[in-house]
Amino acid sequence: MPTISDHPLRYALTNELHARPFPSVAAPSHAVYLAMKRKEGAAGSDRAAEWDHLLDLLNRFGAQHPQPDATHYSGQIGRFTLKWESHTEFVTYTIFTEGAVDHPFAADAFAVFPEDWLAAAPGQRVSSAIIQIEQTAEEADMLDKASKWFVPESIAISRVLDGALVVAADFRIDSAGHMRFAVFARDEVGTRRIGRVIQRLCEIETYKSMAMLGLMRAREMSSELALIDTKLTSLLSDMAGTASDPASVLSQLLEVSAQVENMSVQSAYRFAATGAYEKIVNQRIEVLREERFLGRQTFGEFMVRRFDPSMRTVNATERRLQVMSDRALRAGELLRTKVDVERSAQNQALLTSMDKRAELQLRLQKTVEGLSIVAVSYYAVNIVLYLLGPLEKTLAISKTILAAGVTPLVLICVWLLLRNLKKKIG
Repeated sequence: MPTISDHPLRYALTNELHARPFPSVAAPSHAVYLAMKRKEGAAGSDRAAEWDHLLDLLNRFGAQHPQPDATHYSGQIGRFTLKWESHTEFVTYTIFTEGAVDHPFAADAFAVFPEDWLAAAPGQRVSSAIIQIEQTAEEADMLDKASKWFVPESIAISRVLDGALVVAADFRIDSAGHMRFAVFARDEVGTRRIGRVIQRLCEIETYKSMAMLGLMRAREMSSELALIDTKLTSLLSDMAGTASDPASVLSQLLEVSAQVENMSVQSAYRFAATGAYEKIVNQRIEVLREERFLGRQTFGEFMVRRFDPSMRTVNATERRLQVMSDRALRAGELLRTKVDVERSAQNQALLTSMDKRAELQLRLQKTVEGLSIVAVSYYAVNIVLYLLGPLEKTLAISKTILAAGVTPLVLICVWLLLRNLKKKIG
C-alpha cells in the first residue's frame, strides 16, 4: 500500500472529538464541584499556575500526572475519583465519592479539597456545588427529600432522559457557600448515564454563572450609557439649530464617538462570551429531555423565569451600544457634510474675491502700460531730437516743428514695439 502523507493535526483533531469523556458514577454517592475563573486578560503564567496547582493536588495523593499539554484529566486520588478540565476562562475540579452519607450536603463534604490547597488556588471561585446521588424509584421519597434540601420557592425538579432519572435544585448558595443538586436514579440506570447527567448539571451551573457576568457588566455600563445618550441627543439637537458652531459640535461629537467605541471594545468579549454561554446553558438543558415531575417547575422553566431576563438585559445593552455607535457615526457624517458645504461656500466666495482682484489688477496693469508708452515715447522723442539737432540750422527748421513731426512717429514705433513684446511673452 502506498504511503499517504497525513496532515500534522489529523490525529489531534480526531482525538478532540473524544476528549472530556463523561464520568461513570454509581448510586448512591456524592460529588463536589469547583469552578475557578481566571483573571481578566489572563496570560500563560496563569495557566501555568493552574497546572502547578493541579499537580500539587495529585502529588498529595500520590496520583499519576497527566500529559503536560493536557486540558482534561480523570483518575483516582486515594479513594476518590477526580475529573479536571481546563477551559478558556475557567478551570473545573469534580471529585466523586461512592457510598451513602449520613448527612447529605454537609459542609465538610468539601474537605476532600485540602484547606491550604484551596487557599492557594489561582483565580477566583465562580461556582461550587455539592451533588447528592440517591438510588430510589419512589416519587414520594424523592419529593420529600427535595422539599427538605431545597428552598420551595425556587426549587426546580424534573424527570430527565426519558424518565430514567430525576434531578432537583434551587440554584441558591447555601450557608456553606455551595450550590446544591440532587440526582435520583432508578436501580436499572447505568453508571455512565448518571455520570452524563451530573456532567450536564455542572455545566449548566458553571455556564450560567459565567453568562451572568455579562449582566454585571451591562449594569455597570447602564448609568454611563445614559449620560452618553443624553449628551448625544443634545448634540443632535444643536446640529438642527442654526446658531451652533459646526466645528465645535463636531469636536464634541468625536469625543462622544470615542467614548462609545471604547465601551464597545471593552465589553465586546464579555458580551460575546455571554451569548455563547447562554446557548450552551439552553443546549445542555435541552439534551436532558426534561419531563414535568408532579406539577413542579422544570429546569427549563426556571431559566425562562430567572435566567432569560438577565440575558435579554445583556442583549438589550449590547444593541443599545451598537445603536448609539451608529447614531454617532451618522451624526458625524452629517455634520462633516455640513462643514464641507460651508467650507465650499467660503472657498467659492474666496475665489470670487480673487477673480475681482485679478480683474482690478489687470485694469491697473493696462493703465500702467498706457503710461509706460507715454514715458518711453517722451524719452525716445528727446533722443531723436538730439539726433536731428543739426538739421535745425541746416534746413532752418525750428526745434518745436521738428518735435511735432517726430513725436507721432515715435509714439507709433513705441506702441508697435511694446505690442510685439507683449505678444511674444503671451
